[in-house]
Amino acid sequence: MKPQDPSPSRIAAAPLTPNPTLRESKPAEISIAFPDNAAALVVFGHYDQNIARIERSLGVSAYANGNQVVIKGPKNASEQARRVLEMLYERVKMGQPADDGDVDGAIAESAYQGLLFPGDEAQRDGFGVVKTRKRGVVRARNAAQDRYLAALRKFELVFAEGPAGTGKTWLAVGHAVSLLEQGLVERLVLSRPAVEAGERLGFLPGDMKDKVDPYLRPIYDALYDFMDGRMVERGIQTGMIEIAPLAFMRGRTLSKAAVLLDEAQNATAMQMKMFLTRLGEGSRMMVNGDPTQTDLAPGQKSGLGEAVRLLSSNPRIGHVRFAHADVVRHDLVRQIVEAYERAGHEGRTPAAT
Repeated sequence: MKPQDPSPSRIAAAPLTPNPTLRESKPAEISIAFPDNAAALVVFGHYDQNIARIERSLGVSAYANGNQVVIKGPKNASEQARRVLEMLYERVKMGQPADDGDVDGAIAESAYQGLLFPGDEAQRDGFGVVKTRKRGVVRARNAAQDRYLAALRKFELVFAEGPAGTGKTWLAVGHAVSLLEQGLVERLVLSRPAVEAGERLGFLPGDMKDKVDPYLRPIYDALYDFMDGRMVERGIQTGMIEIAPLAFMRGRTLSKAAVLLDEAQNATAMQMKMFLTRLGEGSRMMVNGDPTQTDLAPGQKSGLGEAVRLLSSNPRIGHVRFAHADVVRHDLVRQIVEAYERAGHEGRTPAAT
């Protein structure tokens, strides 16, 4: 194995004032150098856009010169910016990207480390990861995702509730693929309720597969993100991977499988009970949904809320809630979710949209 390059060397990390009583309020200046120039360019981003993102998020000023960065600002914020840059550098050296989401994730992770172990972030390994052959290491981008991955590793059944864009489906599929590649399960069963958001399934063209595939497209997309396309097609042909509507689960026992029910807010109470009782020996089950986006007919009760209410107190079952602050899809998505949530609290929009 090729030895890793040395970590970035810290050239200076001293407050501008020696007065210890003013150290927190007075600005600090930190200079950091990265041994690998090519990796440093990736860390800084195109036209230093990653540095600019760190500046906006942490309230510091930073400028790059060659392979060095000088950070100025409040001491704690400057130290956090240093940790973010060092995290990104180590990940880039391992072949991982450094796009906007990775920068935001590193900022969230560095803040989480500071809360857990002030002044000694080395005690914390960082957020949880999912590792697959195609994608490599994928790291949680916030504390909620970290809790979710921890729950997936610990429990046989995990409920995840939260708004769109928080990474519930994507991480669940990645975890399922990881279990398959490690040999911990023998197949994947990925499902969603085929509930129309205004359309009518029977009027769509094609056979049954053509009719339901559009509803399962997000699962296909996540699966192709974590697995080579040829392996996905081969797995579907051999039955190692099954992607099917929820209605197809009735009467089955799913053993030695990673089972995902996505968009679970659109499952009725009876469908949810049917799905949960499919769990067999050696299986892991994940149930994801957004309670605010139910497409069920008026008068039908969502099975997700009932299942969480009945089962979340069971110590053998995991339950993770995501909030609008945990949205990782796009900055505007977070703001859109917040706006709808505020309007819903004020009674200006229906709860299900």
